[in-house]
Amino acid sequence: MGSIPMEARMPRRGQSLTVAQVRAAKPGRYGDGGGLFLLVRDSGARFWSFRYVRTGKMREMGLGAASGPNMVPLATARAAAKEHWTAFKAGGDPLAKRHADHAAALVEAKAEALAMKTFGDVVTDYLTAHEGHWRNVKHRQQWRNTLDTYVAPTIGSLPVAEVTTSHVTEILTPIWNVKAETAARVRGRVEAVLDYATAREWRTGDNPARWRGHMAVIMGKRSKANAVKHHAALPYAEVAGFMAELVKRSGLAPIAMQFIILTAARSGEVLGATWREIDLAGMAWTVPGARMKAGREHRVPLSGAALALLQKVAPLRPAKDGEAAYLFPGARPGRPLSNMATDMLLRRMKRDDITTHGFRSSFRDWCAEQTSYPGEMAEAALAHTVRDKVEAAYRRGDLFERRRAMMEEWAGFVRSDPRPASHQSA
Repeated sequence: MGSIPMEARMPRRGQSLTVAQVRAAKPGRYGDGGGLFLLVRDSGARFWSFRYVRTGKMREMGLGAASGPNMVPLATARAAAKEHWTAFKAGGDPLAKRHADHAAALVEAKAEALAMKTFGDVVTDYLTAHEGHWRNVKHRQQWRNTLDTYVAPTIGSLPVAEVTTSHVTEILTPIWNVKAETAARVRGRVEAVLDYATAREWRTGDNPARWRGHMAVIMGKRSKANAVKHHAALPYAEVAGFMAELVKRSGLAPIAMQFIILTAARSGEVLGATWREIDLAGMAWTVPGARMKAGREHRVPLSGAALALLQKVAPLRPAKDGEAAYLFPGARPGRPLSNMATDMLLRRMKRDDITTHGFRSSFRDWCAEQTSYPGEMAEAALAHTVRDKVEAAYRRGDLFERRRAMMEEWAGFVRSDPRPASHQSA
């Protein structure tokens, strides 16, 4: 009968430790037998360890504290040591197994964490990570609003790792043929969020919102969907009557709407405007490029009517750091009036047939049909990009002073209600 290898022999138990000895032992290492040792540090802290020899090397693994609130009793430590010795004798490596079990536990914990990471969570993470990339606060909010409205009801609470093509199709189908532009934005934003999740290793596999060779095949080319609809605009001949209705209403939203109409600016440019951008003496409003759609600074000559509106909201300007204050502050401190305020204003006025943005079209039509101002002046007033490279090269100025007379004339037109006296406000 062959002899048992030295490293596989059961360590001699010798004189076993007692509970009292464990409690009173001075600093040092004490064997209990069976590979179990008590380690007492200079601080008085006590620990259990299991020691064994494998491939000629001594290995040691902790079995817990022998003192303190999380103390492992002597009997429990002996049972653990016996279990490890039995496994070792059968050819196993207790310390390697512990490491493997720990790694497996980490993998399982990561899988559980992934299961808890919802699409909505990733949207928040994505917006935070790209905070500095947004052109303005409005653009960031548009992202959030679009996803909250069209995506969250379907996959907002779904683990991001489980989002599939069928989910994306379910989201897009109801709006693909009725809101083509919105549907295209929704798809692109879902794709961006899912790409971000993949990069962060929160999901694997292809992006189910990918367009080329995937959603393009399922949904059909965008040109086959309904053409992009223009913002519903009020005929310019009716703008004065609408302005008369605005004047009768109280609150900040009607004043903001009047300012939007008088300046022919985008609602986001107006609602995000601060007093720092206003030159009262020069009767001008300079919108920084960071807040403009084209990314270029835009100057707006302020008519007398527009300045009168600013005088109305001037009392809202805080005494401290007033330059940074918004012209039209919202209910939340440090935030401007929301786009929803003007949208709700139109609803209260029962004007679901028009949009705030549509007043820019009203202004453009008025310029073309009721004035002799050249089209390039109207385009400059609207801050439209000159697409013709040759024309852009020659148009070096912004026609600011020439536009001043045009905006004064527009203000006069929209503030003279052409309706019969019985229909005008008192």
